[in-house]
Amino acid sequence: MFQAFDNPGSGRPLGRAQWMALLARAPLGLLESVLHEHATRPARWLRAPETGLMMVQGRAGGTGERFNLGEVTVTRCALRVADASDAAEATVGVAYVLGRSHRQVQLAALADALLQDSVQQPVLDAQLLEPIRNHLRNTQAERQARAASTKVDFFTVARESGADNDEDTE
Repeated sequence: MFQAFDNPGSGRPLGRAQWMALLARAPLGLLESVLHEHATRPARWLRAPETGLMMVQGRAGGTGERFNLGEVTVTRCALRVADASDAAEATVGVAYVLGRSHRQVQLAALADALLQDSVQQPVLDAQLLEPIRNHLRNTQAERQARAASTKVDFFTVARESGADNDEDTE
């Protein structure tokens, strides 16, 4: 689930690929709560939200040959957001999100456009991207805890029979 760009490390600047990966997995409620005042900004659709299918590929063992795993539903859009201070300056925001939520992909594209502004980026990083990172960390921890609760340790027959023999010889 998590890619190498999800863990940029300390001191590394946040790039567009990193924030787009976070926005693609952000829950709709979190995007709504942070971007509600920005949602009224003038924007022009370059590509209205549309839903389609994409082929997902996997690799055997992570390093083997690629194979087609199946198809997933993806929604995408692109919009141009006009800068409030300069009407001539406009930023293009793009987003791809798993599922069919048009609102989620619209907000992710808006956030992408806003994050490209060097003035707004630190504020949005703290208000939007850090909560998304925390949400993803918590989700991963819950998933790992559920998986750990089902772990079963098996002992081999040879190991058990070897322990019995040691007790008999003493």
